[in-house]
Amino acid sequence: MNKELNIQTQLKVRFSECDSLQIVWHGNYLKYFEEGREDFARRHHISYLDAKANGFATPIVKSSCEHKLPLKYGDEFMVETTFVPTASAKIIYQYRIFKDSQLICTGETVQVFVDENGALVWNNPSFFLDWKKKMGLI
Repeated sequence: MNKELNIQTQLKVRFSECDSLQIVWHGNYLKYFEEGREDFARRHHISYLDAKANGFATPIVKSSCEHKLPLKYGDEFMVETTFVPTASAKIIYQYRIFKDSQLICTGETVQVFVDENGALVWNNPSFFLDWKKKMGLI
């Protein structure tokens, strides 16, 4: 796999992300995925703002999250974000969250392209095709 399709983002659990037992509330793991996804997209110039500048939005149409172990207030952890190549006009990311070397959580998101009117775009937009070519994906 192209090493550039995989990044690591270091984060720390904040107090506001925890329940009364100081354990991360389950819904916050999707926010951690978003941090990884945005980090990847910014580094590769395919961010939400890049899509918008090209006349598109990239809403999430599917997300999954499988919890293995809990994170707690103050924990430092790493979100590993991997871009999954596909010929379809969508963006797929897979995630793994680690604390030290322990696997905490896994997940995936799928995004599609919609135009300025909110209509689904069936073909890869040119800015995204250009990036895929640059990355050697097509």
